[in-house]
Amino acid sequence: MGGASTGRQSDSGLLVVISGPSGVGKTTIARAVQQRFDALFSVSATTRPRSDQERDGVDYHFVGEDAFRSMIEAGELLEYAQVFGRDFYGTPRRPVEEAIAAGRIVLLDIDVQGAIQVRRTMPDAFLIFILPPGDEELLRRLRARKRDDEAAIRRRFEEAKREIDRARESGAYDAFVVNDDLEQATREAAALIRRRSADRSTTP
Repeated sequence: MGGASTGRQSDSGLLVVISGPSGVGKTTIARAVQQRFDALFSVSATTRPRSDQERDGVDYHFVGEDAFRSMIEAGELLEYAQVFGRDFYGTPRRPVEEAIAAGRIVLLDIDVQGAIQVRRTMPDAFLIFILPPGDEELLRRLRARKRDDEAAIRRRFEEAKREIDRARESGAYDAFVVNDDLEQATREAAALIRRRSADRSTTP
């Protein structure tokens, strides 16, 4: 944990959601923002099995499906989703609220569906969506990762465009940042967060 020199907004906790399609650089930006603000990444809960390399409570909170459904019923999740009709993933509410009450900035790297839920469950959250400079550049970045064949790349590309449309139409996001240059996009995201945090600290 860092001290006062880390840039942490100690007098004004804030939940920050960062979203964006595959290949846009959102996770890289989120990690850079984490370092600048000594922020905390929220640890998600999931019903999927833990791998040998993962640590419970660090990588995920691994829970059974009955326990997860109980968390949903009790309103203990800020957002959740069932992926491919199998495993559940969600963001526990209490650790986020405790960190914010302690003046910390908490980061969530989630999709549009989750962000819309967060907007309802925690209206004071600050939501940022990372955009590519354009369709051609997004397609180039997906190919440059060399993770998929062309058919899979095209599927990811079409899904990315749908996600961008959903983000724009949802009305959930406070800001859109275009990642044309990674350092510039990181500075812009950090400036937006700093401004929002300062506004919260001066609001009675």
